[in-house]
Amino acid sequence: MTTVLTPASPLTAADRCDRCGAQAYLRVVLASGGELLFCAHHGRKFEPELKKIAVEIQDESGRLGSTTTATASDDER
Repeated sequence: MTTVLTPASPLTAADRCDRCGAQAYLRVVLASGGELLFCAHHGRKFEPELKKIAVEIQDESGRLGSTTTATASDDER
């Protein structure tokens, strides 16, 4: 199994989890040539099983933590 760090085709907001329909952050390529898409939650949940059947796993779940949120100071509240 190979985990792709810089994917050739990034996942977009249009890519949806096959399990729940949330935005997909993992693409699992199967030996048969098919692929499965998972949100970060289901990707983590099924990771042990997916590693057994995957030829490649494209994991973009790191994008979830890359957003910074600004907080207002006490004066601005």
